[in-house]
Amino acid sequence: MTGSRVVALGHYQPAKVLTNDDLAAMVDTSDEWITSRVGIKTRHVGGPGEPVDEMAAHAAAKALATAGLDPAAIDLVLVATSTAIDRSPSMSARVAARLGMASPAVMDINVVCSGFTHALATADHAIRAGAATRALVIGADKMADIADWTDRSTCVLLGDGAGAAVVVADPRGDADAAPGIGPVLWGSVPEMGRAVRIEGTPPRFAQEGQSVYRWATTQLPPIARKVCEKAGVAPEDLAAVVLHQANLRIIEPVARKIGAVNAVIARDVVDSGNTSAASIPMALSKLVERGEVDSGAPALLFGFGGNLSYAGQVIRCP
Repeated sequence: MTGSRVVALGHYQPAKVLTNDDLAAMVDTSDEWITSRVGIKTRHVGGPGEPVDEMAAHAAAKALATAGLDPAAIDLVLVATSTAIDRSPSMSARVAARLGMASPAVMDINVVCSGFTHALATADHAIRAGAATRALVIGADKMADIADWTDRSTCVLLGDGAGAAVVVADPRGDADAAPGIGPVLWGSVPEMGRAVRIEGTPPRFAQEGQSVYRWATTQLPPIARKVCEKAGVAPEDLAAVVLHQANLRIIEPVARKIGAVNAVIARDVVDSGNTSAASIPMALSKLVERGEVDSGAPALLFGFGGNLSYAGQVIRCP
């Protein structure tokens, strides 16, 4: 069977930055209140003329340029998003059109905060099955469009952005070589699905914060360790841990309980807020761009959130 590998990454965020002090002028909150509870200092917010597919295309173009690939070489485009307003054309079709691609298969994947890791696994499976050879996997969300700006418990969390990965077939002549993208472990807790939701007309984000916190900090660490076990990588051998950037008060205890004592822990949430499906590829792209992880080093990607869904895999960094 043919494996797959991430060969390049890219990310994009809107220019407008919303600080905690800015939010304090909008709702009853403060920099101290936000920082102490969720660890976020700033977030980027897109304007009305900056749709999801535009952010996604910017991140994708950067990843393609890094990979040295022409858009026409891509035969599968997957966009993970939960903030697409229109049903059709899909975000993936719009990105393909923006980039001038030839005739790729296009699909959107809506698993909210764990959308990117679900989409990455789907691309890996398609390549292993011979249905694709070069895939563009994107996480992009415009959370500002669905934020309830009167609810201080949720609006302080959210930001906008996109992250992208170029995934290619990796024949791996050496049968003992570590796969570029390890096996996925995914699942959900359907009976708790309403703990994170985007509902209504117009749609608005809401969550049961304490329930999500307890679930994430108690149930997810052993699942994440099983992801490492499936990949044949001990937690202490991980070079990086990139969790969904939900909240610093979730990221830090979960990372500690996984046991990745030698890993760089992504904390992009401090500067970017919770960008849902964009959070993992954006955080990983920044780590790689800054040279904080070596090429070929193992990194745990683990998404969790809405539905309550989760998906994780160990990849080798580009």
